[in-house]
Amino acid sequence: MQQLNWVLKMFDELSTTELYAILQLRNEVFVVEQNCPYQDLDDKDQKSLHFMGWDGATLAAYTRIIPQGISYTEASIGRVVTSPKYRKSGAGKELMRQSIEHCFNSFNCTQIKIGAQVYLKAFYEALGFVQCSEQYLEDNIPHIEMLLTK
Repeated sequence: MQQLNWVLKMFDELSTTELYAILQLRNEVFVVEQNCPYQDLDDKDQKSLHFMGWDGATLAAYTRIIPQGISYTEASIGRVVTSPKYRKSGAGKELMRQSIEHCFNSFNCTQIKIGAQVYLKAFYEALGFVQCSEQYLEDNIPHIEMLLTK
């Protein structure tokens, strides 16, 4: 796997260049690639931590780490995204492994709940997440809620 430079920042610490790269990657994958117009800017970014994997000036991977009481009662990890050219490199697994660690440590929590696209269920199960809801549609994409307990 290519060695990425991993960086964790609060919203107010992000530079405009970093914020632009985050929004560009999220738009590239969640709106364009998945053909899913949706409102990405949901007022959760300002309250969240932002975990980024950089390859030089290129944002390769990203998650939004959300404190308890915002998306769910539990802390959460969302907007999990790996740039298409970095997929199958192990970047996504490392992104999630470190995001889980940062979530537990930053928010002093024992559980993390996520809303996962169904096709990624096995990926998240390999990280210790367990399905905890029935399948539901979010923006016309099948999802399930999954829970990881420390």
